[in-house]
Amino acid sequence: MPEGILGWILIGLVAGVLGKIIMPGKDPGGIIVTILIGIAGALLAGFIAPQIGVDLSTTFRSYAAATLGAVVLLALYRLVMARRT
Repeated sequence: MPEGILGWILIGLVAGVLGKIIMPGKDPGGIIVTILIGIAGALLAGFIAPQIGVDLSTTFRSYAAATLGAVVLLALYRLVMARRT
């Protein structure tokens, strides 16, 4: 499990890239925004997962939760940006 916010930010970098691989396509903000969304998704997953009883004691579970958070936020971002244009 990552230690503190810095650990989740580093995992978020990887989760952002994985989120882009899982959800390919043209994003309004490009790869930088996708990575930032990955960081936000990782931080969100790191906060919410223990609250709902998900055990993040292994590195794999931490990356899986962060990637899931990144994909969810990326999908929401695409939805919001599609409605704006």
